[in-house]
Amino acid sequence: MARKPVDQQGKHDTREAAWAAMRRLGEFTPPQIRRETLLGRDTVRDYIDGLAAAGYIEETGETVHQRGAAYSRVYRVVRDAAEAPRVRRDGTAVTQGLGREQMWRTMRILGEFSARDLAVTASTEEVLIAYAEAQTYCHYLHRAGYLAATDPGGPGRPARYRFLRTRYTGPQPPQVQRVRQVYDANLREVVWRQGGDSDE
Repeated sequence: MARKPVDQQGKHDTREAAWAAMRRLGEFTPPQIRRETLLGRDTVRDYIDGLAAAGYIEETGETVHQRGAAYSRVYRVVRDAAEAPRVRRDGTAVTQGLGREQMWRTMRILGEFSARDLAVTASTEEVLIAYAEAQTYCHYLHRAGYLAATDPGGPGRPARYRFLRTRYTGPQPPQVQRVRQVYDANLREVVWRQGGDSDE
């Protein structure tokens, strides 16, 4: 089942909502998670399968009678995590978006930087960040007001940016969407659109 674009999801139809419900309940059934969230049957099933394969949850061996004369397996959380695990159905970690997370975190540490500084410092052995990716991210976060340009750059001189600490909204990195807008998952709102009032 295709997921909605992130800016069209409500707070109850995300995997974060599903994981929060699992943690709160401790033991749960798939129908309980569907009732606690607005996620569909396939999405809940795939997420539970992934969490089980990754060792975050396990079956208790019990089944309970659900409404509609169906029996459902019972699961329990056995490995806690503050943030919702990002896993595929086979339990492998989803790495998409980790580069942005690393850059968002590194911007706060560096304070002032060029895109090249950011790419080098934020890269890890697991996730290497390309210079062009860092340039693009800096460009859009500058447009959205998270970064101030301290030097516009020029021939042989890269642009430099300063992270505006007053614009830190939370741990989740602002997302640059394909429709050329910036969505902040911490605020749950689009903070910049191309052609909008804040467009330069």
